[in-house]
This record gives sequence, structure tokens and C-alpha cells, in this order.
Amino acid sequence: MKFQALLVLNDNSAAEVLMHVLDDYQVESEHCGDAQAAVQKIEEKRFDTILVDFDEPSAASLILENLRQCASNKNAVVVGLWSDRSTVRSAFGMGANFVLYKPISGEQACATLRAALALLKRERRRSFRVPVQMPLTISWNDAPEVEGIMLDLSEDGMDVLSAQPLIESQLAEFRFSLPGSEELNVLGQVAWANSNGQAGIQFVDLDDARRDALTGWLAANASEAPPPDPEPLAQCKLTDLSLGGCYIESESPFPPKTTIDLWFKAGNFETRVPGVVRVVHPGRGMGVEFAGQPESVRQKIEDLLNTLSSHHDVAPQLLVAPKSMGFRAEEPASTSDTGDDLLHLLRSQEDLTEDQFLAELRRQRRSESEATPA
Repeated sequence: MKFQALLVLNDNSAAEVLMHVLDDYQVESEHCGDAQAAVQKIEEKRFDTILVDFDEPSAASLILENLRQCASNKNAVVVGLWSDRSTVRSAFGMGANFVLYKPISGEQACATLRAALALLKRERRRSFRVPVQMPLTISWNDAPEVEGIMLDLSEDGMDVLSAQPLIESQLAEFRFSLPGSEELNVLGQVAWANSNGQAGIQFVDLDDARRDALTGWLAANASEAPPPDPEPLAQCKLTDLSLGGCYIESESPFPPKTTIDLWFKAGNFETRVPGVVRVVHPGRGMGVEFAGQPESVRQKIEDLLNTLSSHHDVAPQLLVAPKSMGFRAEEPASTSDTGDDLLHLLRSQEDLTEDQFLAELRRQRRSESEATPA
């Protein structure tokens, strides 16, 4: 199934550039120059992504308000066209997931839409679920185990019916045995819950073995093949790294609050770390806070830092792939930013412009370089 895009802008030359890029990515697109007409299209048809001129705030607000109220389009990815880099935070505040700076160039559009489509593909695969009913046990902290029933299963989570109502954002361990497979014990966070005991669970920090077991079982038991997973973005450069987070230069940064997977490779050392996008600089890069289980993540990053410090001639390689949009299924790996200047910067970025943030990032690099013995 192809993705569907709606362009709402009066600039015909920009629309032509964007429609050409969308066509290259095999996305079917429609162009509409009138906000009222666009609202009618949104009410009549499902779109995966909406490209809107945010320099016309009243028209953009009208479109976004109707978009989020429309059941079939409320999860559409919004790409906002914006003129002023210094005020880009306003575009995200208005509801943009991605931002394209004017004047629109084909290169910029390719990079941004590549990331947007990767996120759309991941969301489509994440929503792919296999109905199944099987018993499971739920436990958290020192509380007695609770019996439950799994109602459906996906690569990233499941719906359950618990004998005791769960609480939104609660972390718990879930133990179950898939037919024809060994018992699995997974950590999950409650994404939503109701008083009847039904809840949606998002898996947290799955290791490769358990992820492969789930993926294999779903592929073997689904009535139809799951949507393909997007290829990780390779056009990424790791420029800053601490135990709590990193900064990545990329023309294709993901939206704020996107949960992502990062694959680091340095020489013979390889590791995967989950993260949450905290800072976005369209066309330049993104700041990521590491997520998952603190001890596990900390050890992986310490091993990576040790590898890099002992092999100065080894340039780290990095692949980045989206996991989910706008929902933090995994808690930050570190609750305190004391002593971690980069993590503190990621968490306090709301008070800084893009130029101020990048200037502070450069200052931290110089300070670290001066403090490191030659």
C-alpha cells in the first residue's frame, strides 16, 4: 500500500519540488492551495503525511485542528514549511513533526522526507498486531504476581487484560510462553489503561534474542506478512557523546520525543542503545538522551567510550532507526544530569536558540579537549 500525502501551500514552485520528491519515494500526493478545501479533503480521505505552509498561521492552525479531530488522520505526520530558523521551536509548538526551511530545495526535501517516511513505515509496522489469547503473569516491585490474558501482540507491545487494573506509565515484568516457543520474560510500560483491567503495553529495552523471537513468531503466525521495517538512516555523524546522551549531525533528524534505536560501531566493538530525541535542529542534527535500563545502558556507553579512548584512530560509525513517534516508552537511562554537561544541555535546551545551543556544544568540546592529556 502506498503512502498518501497532501500538500497545502500557495507556492506552486515549492509544491512542484515537493511533489517530484514524493513521486521519487513512490508517495501519491495531492496539492491544494486553499485551507478550506484542504479541510474538506482531510474529512473525506486518509493521508499519511500533510505538508503545510506554517508561514500562514491561521490557515495552518485551521488545518491542524481539523486534522487531529479526524479519526482517520489524527496520526498523520505533519511537515511544516518555515522561513525563520531562529524561531523554529514555534513550528514544533504549532504541531509540526518535521520542518522544511524556505526556500525549498530538492536536496533538503529529500533528506527530510526520507526521515518522515522512515518514521511512517515504522509506525505502520508498529501498529501491525496479531490477535492471540494466552495466559501471562504480571509482576512489579515487591507486589504479588497478577494473572492476565494477552489479547494481541506486536513487535513493540501488546494489549492485555489484567486481573488487577494497571496504572498508566507503570513499569512491570510480563511472563508468557508463545505457542511453539520458549517462555519470555519482558519489561513493559503501560501506555494506556482502563478500570476494567485492559491495558496497552509498550516493551522496554528488548534484547536482540527476545526481539528476534517475537519477530519470528509474528511472521510465522500472522494471517498476512507484516509491513517491511525501514532501513536505518546511515547519513549520521556522532559528534558528541556522554554517559547520558549524544549529539548527532544529520540532515534527517527525527521529531522531538521520537524513540529511536542507535547502533554504534567502533573497530570490532558494536552495541545498540535506545534513546529519545530531545533536541531537533532541522537540516543539522539532533540531541538524544539515552533510555532503557540504567545499568545496561551505562555499561554499553562506558565500553564504547573506553574503545574510542584507547583507539584514537577509530572513527565511530552510527546507524539510527525510529521506534515510535511521540511516546516515550522507555525511561531515561539516567535520572540525574549532575556532572554530565551534555545531558544537562539536552535537558535545558528550551531556553536556548539553535545557535546558542550549538555554541555551547562547541564550548563543551573545547573544554573536554583541553582537559584530556595529549
